[in-house]
Amino acid sequence: MNERPVSLTRPPAGYTVWLAELKTRIHNAQQRATLAVNRELVLLYWQIGRDILERQGREGWGAKVIDRLAHDLRRAFPDMKGFSRANLMYMRAFAQAWPDAEIVQQAVGQLPWGHNLVLLTKLKSPEWRLAYAQRAIQHGWSRNVLEIHIETRRLEREGQAITHFSERLPAPDTDLARQSLKDPYLFDFLRIGKEAGERETESALVQHIAQFLLELGAGFAYVGRQVHVEIGGDDFFIDLLFYHLKLHCYVVIELKADKFKPDHLGQLGFYLTAVDAQVKSEHDGPTIGLLLCKSKNKVVAEYALRDTAQPMGIAEYKMLEALPAELQTGLPSIEQIESELGALSSASDTEEG
Repeated sequence: MNERPVSLTRPPAGYTVWLAELKTRIHNAQQRATLAVNRELVLLYWQIGRDILERQGREGWGAKVIDRLAHDLRRAFPDMKGFSRANLMYMRAFAQAWPDAEIVQQAVGQLPWGHNLVLLTKLKSPEWRLAYAQRAIQHGWSRNVLEIHIETRRLEREGQAITHFSERLPAPDTDLARQSLKDPYLFDFLRIGKEAGERETESALVQHIAQFLLELGAGFAYVGRQVHVEIGGDDFFIDLLFYHLKLHCYVVIELKADKFKPDHLGQLGFYLTAVDAQVKSEHDGPTIGLLLCKSKNKVVAEYALRDTAQPMGIAEYKMLEALPAELQTGLPSIEQIESELGALSSASDTEEG
């Protein structure tokens, strides 16, 4: 008599839950092992780079020694990638950029070598390199996403919107709210002209909501577009409504396809009052407003916010044609980037090991 395949037999009570727990533990162990291997590899590369620097300085060796070292290491370790001349030069530059071993072990050592190459080649400031490294670790950015954020100066733009949150929000939320808004916002992914009106821009943002959320930053959740509120029998429609998961509050975004005018804040404040009265719960914080305009006079914006009782921010948005030269890049479209996230080219594999 043939026995039934083991996969068709009924498991004992509690087995399924136990199996799920085991799978989770095994998966977590695999991740920890991968991270440990990565840390050791990055630390090894840093040590090699430091040795090259020290010996060239002490012994007076020229660049030719790196050619010889690449040849000898590849011959000694034929199955190990990453010992090309180019990669050895990167190791040298890596050690020069991070002379402190503690930073390597605690910060950049947690990132794959490919991420470190992006930090090394795209940024000159050690402070910004470390800031982007820490954010990549915090949010688990892929190398492609890290490169996009550096190219668009994401961290440099954070907290640059004109606000008065320090006077209008509770102390614990002030810094987070300020850092959650940037200036300018880059809408180059919309592929619409810089003369696009408010409704056309708004519609394009909703059609590309994934990219819009990526530009807004961590914590924003989309609630709706042209959100209806009825007040005194009259109908009103909020351009864009979001909820911030970290601040635990609603965020109203109003688009103005022209230069900022002080009276723009009146309409935005009206919508904030409506959301506070009709949408938010007792557990939500005060609703925040963000006015996005094509341009602004900073002094006028600051004056306009002075007597505004509600928490608001004012920032510009830029289309592709309007981006300053330093922000224009040869990056592929967001759609192309998303389809390639997590994939490394074979050439990079050869260099990085």
